Amino acid sequence: MKGTTVCRGTVAIAVVAALTGAAGCTSSDASGDTDRGGRASGKVTTHPAVVTALRAAESSTDRADSARVRSTTTMGSALSMTADGVLGWRDGTTGTVTITYTSGTTADLMRRLGTTSMEARYLPDAYYARMGEKFAERAGGRHWIRYRYADLADLGGASGADLRNQMRATTPNQSVKLLLASGGVEKVGVETVRGERTTHYAGTVRVADLASTALRKQLAQAGVSTETVDIWVNGRDLLVKKVEKGTTSAGRYTQTAYYGDYGAKVSAAEPPASDTEDVKDLLRNQGLTPGGDTSAGSGSSS
Repeated sequence: MKGTTVCRGTVAIAVVAALTGAAGCTSSDASGDTDRGGRASGKVTTHPAVVTALRAAESSTDRADSARVRSTTTMGSALSMTADGVLGWRDGTTGTVTITYTSGTTADLMRRLGTTSMEARYLPDAYYARMGEKFAERAGGRHWIRYRYADLADLGGASGADLRNQMRATTPNQSVKLLLASGGVEKVGVETVRGERTTHYAGTVRVADLASTALRKQLAQAGVSTETVDIWVNGRDLLVKKVEKGTTSAGRYTQTAYYGDYGAKVSAAEPPASDTEDVKDLLRNQGLTPGGDTSAGSGSSS
């Protein structure tokens, strides 16, 4: 029984970290390295025309309400994964995404549990992760883990509160908001992305320079000091690609996401209660308490 509860608790923690990547987490990059084709990532003064274009992209993307999202995330040796699905953001984040772990310690963990692919469903008050049959055998036949947004702060303190905010605000225009808040964005040029003509914008987000106290606090709680953000916007002022890069305690972090089919139908049904176990119960079965040391036995940081 001890091995069973350890396994179940470990998976609960690992899935939290993995789903953060699917939603679009932020990370830090204090290296100051030269980037984007050799140009130094120094302070840039944003041209008024660029600000106007970014505000149009933020507004148009927000009004679209939904989109298909395809992303690739890597985080040092801990995680490499892809995500593909349709997400909506009219009344909180909703939708269904298929997550596939391709390499890293998290993929190794999932492989030991008999699956490297997982379905995630985002609902307004919680999100659900469907595990494999091997996990269900160890969880009383239940396949789904439920993460209530209201509980995430309790599960991880300040980092849990940041995770909760990220999971509830996974709209594509979050990257645009970060660039606007940075105060230093450059127009790189016109480029073709998957056959579509787009304008490429780039910037470096430094938390200490952010005017927004709330945003600065949120990013600081996530351990962010600096992050590079690149976005590509089409002729309808819709975001079609973004790349965020940084460095975390787990290593170099990169997430690339493509957005399309804006306005697509969103589907996300709540799994049956009889086939679902709450993450707090999984942790309690392992002898861990919300807000306590949830890293015990996990082999990775959440």
